[in-house]
Amino acid sequence: MLILAIGDIVGRPGRRAVSQLLPGLRQQYGLDLVIANGENAAGGLGLTSTTAKELFNAEVDVLTSGNHIWAQKEIIPYLDGDMPILRPLNYPPGAPGKGYIVIGQVAVVNLVGTTFMSNLDCPFRAMDQLLVELEQPIIVVDFHAEATSEKVAMGRYLDGRVSAVLGTHTHVGTIDAQVLPHGTAYVTDIGMTGPMDSIIGDDAEAVIQRFLTRMPHHLSVGKGKTALNAIMVTVANDSGRAISIERIYREVE
Repeated sequence: MLILAIGDIVGRPGRRAVSQLLPGLRQQYGLDLVIANGENAAGGLGLTSTTAKELFNAEVDVLTSGNHIWAQKEIIPYLDGDMPILRPLNYPPGAPGKGYIVIGQVAVVNLVGTTFMSNLDCPFRAMDQLLVELEQPIIVVDFHAEATSEKVAMGRYLDGRVSAVLGTHTHVGTIDAQVLPHGTAYVTDIGMTGPMDSIIGDDAEAVIQRFLTRMPHHLSVGKGKTALNAIMVTVANDSGRAISIERIYREVE
């Protein structure tokens, strides 16, 4: 099975990149499942039902998220609906939405880290509990976390128990894509899908002024060259072990 995971989609430029490039990628590689992190798809912060539908129309199968899933309140009722949108699994009981979804023989799980982020339930223990329930041979985890150490630890912790642990949130792709010793595909961060002439998706000048003055500035989505960053994982259908992991980078013409 060929699974593509698209890194954090930022604003209209990111959505445009997905719409223009994903149908061709699905055809070129014969992709079986496409996962995309959409928590910054609406104006660079949060997700709306309209932007979610735009991404589903572009042939995304599942949208994951992270700490910004609540930024656009309009999306909250949809999290308990039929749209395949995930919020992190390790939110406390009673939070709207779901932390995983099963599509055929694949379970897609969304976790959020706690180091330098919100004080939520432990993602390691939340994953332990879920693995007791899941029967699917193929399990893909989007781990939305700030600290590299926490992401690497999760990859090693789940090695041999899931098919892939793919990091999101920091928007800068890492060079450590690998299949771990016990058969789990891993990368610390997939990278961003959006405007590359920016600072992690935001207008560069506004971000620089914030650092220089320490004053709050409105941050708008950047402009210029746009690219799609993704990770493609090949997984054995029977064992759920990863066979290979490959970076995919495409620019919008």
